[in-house]
Amino acid sequence: MSMSKLEDKDLVKSYLEGSEAALAALIERYKSRIFTHVILLVKDREIAEDIFQDTFIKVIKTLKGGRYNEEGKFLPWVTRIAHNLAIDHFRKAKKMPMSRSDDEYDVFATISRDDANVEEQMVEDQIHSDVKELIKLLPPEQRQVVIMRHYQNMSFKEIAESTNVSINTALGRMRYAILNMRKIVQEKKIVLTRD
Repeated sequence: MSMSKLEDKDLVKSYLEGSEAALAALIERYKSRIFTHVILLVKDREIAEDIFQDTFIKVIKTLKGGRYNEEGKFLPWVTRIAHNLAIDHFRKAKKMPMSRSDDEYDVFATISRDDANVEEQMVEDQIHSDVKELIKLLPPEQRQVVIMRHYQNMSFKEIAESTNVSINTALGRMRYAILNMRKIVQEKKIVLTRD
């Protein structure tokens, strides 16, 4: 059977058993989708190519280190790595010193501010996405309080009235929700930071 007909998980297994052709088949299968995802984020071909290469270097290290456990979900896993590397690129670019011209109006200063906003928005979106996944893992009462407080902007008094519990109970559920979310973050080694 040719490599192109094998499922992702079989190609990963084959690569781990020593077949470089299996990795080449995986890269060939998804390179255009991954590269398109990256270039849409960074809007620069050279940077996108660097991120694309870094993505597969990280994929290889993770596979060889025996840390890959996304059985059957290879594409979303690789896309997430690429996405995170693009965010890292924006973070590094933001920390680099910016040159200012002596002119009163500097068009490049405006452009760089827009880029920073794009980067900030990407990081913000990723954090919100990760937090939403964490919230799904909470017990129902805790999840309800977090959603009411942070997504519906309700006061603890309103939450207490709405859920027929005391304010102390609502506060307690929120406290336990935060503790549980911290515990999940530590256990799963999730990084939630804006840097």
